[in-house]
Amino acid sequence: MTPGKMMRRLCLSAMLMGLFAAGATASACDSPRQMNGFKTCADVAKAEQEGALVVYSTDPEAAAEQELAKFRALFPAIKPTYLRIQAGGLYAKLLAERQGNAYLADIAQLSDMSFALDFQKRGGYMQYLSPEMAAYKPEFKSSPEGYWTWGALAIAAIAYNPKLVSAEDAPRTWKDMLDPKWTDAISVKVSISGLQHVEWYVLRQLYGNDFWPQLGPLKPHAFDSYVQQFDRLVNGQDKVALTAQYSGYLIMKAKGAPVEFVIPPDGVVASPQPWGIVSQAPHPAAAQLFMDWFLSAPGQAGNAQVLFYHSPRGDVPPPPGGVSVNEFKLLTPIDWHAFEQTHAQFVREWDKITGLR
Repeated sequence: MTPGKMMRRLCLSAMLMGLFAAGATASACDSPRQMNGFKTCADVAKAEQEGALVVYSTDPEAAAEQELAKFRALFPAIKPTYLRIQAGGLYAKLLAERQGNAYLADIAQLSDMSFALDFQKRGGYMQYLSPEMAAYKPEFKSSPEGYWTWGALAIAAIAYNPKLVSAEDAPRTWKDMLDPKWTDAISVKVSISGLQHVEWYVLRQLYGNDFWPQLGPLKPHAFDSYVQQFDRLVNGQDKVALTAQYSGYLIMKAKGAPVEFVIPPDGVVASPQPWGIVSQAPHPAAAQLFMDWFLSAPGQAGNAQVLFYHSPRGDVPPPPGGVSVNEFKLLTPIDWHAFEQTHAQFVREWDKITGLR
């Protein structure tokens, strides 16, 4: 067989695997087990026998490890480990591992819907219908259900340092961020950020294709993490932050840091964080048990407490110091498949705007 024919056959096999995964059906167990505040279909004894759980995520390490510690407190026999990389790098690592037949992750949180949709097409997720998924709206779950579910909602808008920028001079709208006075004093996130992709997409739809090119002359500083953005605000290295996460603002405000958050009249950017179990996970029972707990009201409340994200569940309070998600006008893509198709264009344009290409 020629190399070309072999490659075509491999591509066809991958396509068929993806279609099979996308079209497969599953159902929740008939009698889920009631645990401490949540229901599970997982084999708990097997999960404890597996004794480990590997989570790949984009969340900051310290807070994510606090969330995992809550799970381990309930199941001491299961030791969770955590790997944090920004969305683009994380997805590249997942694909590279699978190409090399290395299946190391149990749970993947990609924080970029374009990656989640692509991973689902590739057959990358295990289909598992958690009994806790009944509390989530259909638009918060994969189709068919069970491959990924929105485990959190990241909200972003504008932040500034009130010691450097007066309330009168502070930006109030998204378009205010294009004022030349912010030249060399504004931060954004890099193109491997799922949240940045969403912001680029929704504001482009709102204000037109010529909105973002106007940001380039301001020489924005691009960073991997919102932690870097807020640190620079507090230290005076930047005056304003675009793509400023509400969660980061709440954390810094609770510490007494000089930061203010601006909610533009046109709305705030809202980006989901899809969570799912990786197919051929090394610890499948532990992964199922974790997803049941994480998607439950206690798991979601714990996530809000340590990571300051909003939960897609309606019965979970907002993060400490924050307001209900219902208080925001959310800007989020309506057609996620159309959003997915813009990823290459976004990366190309954003790297040019931020001087990374």
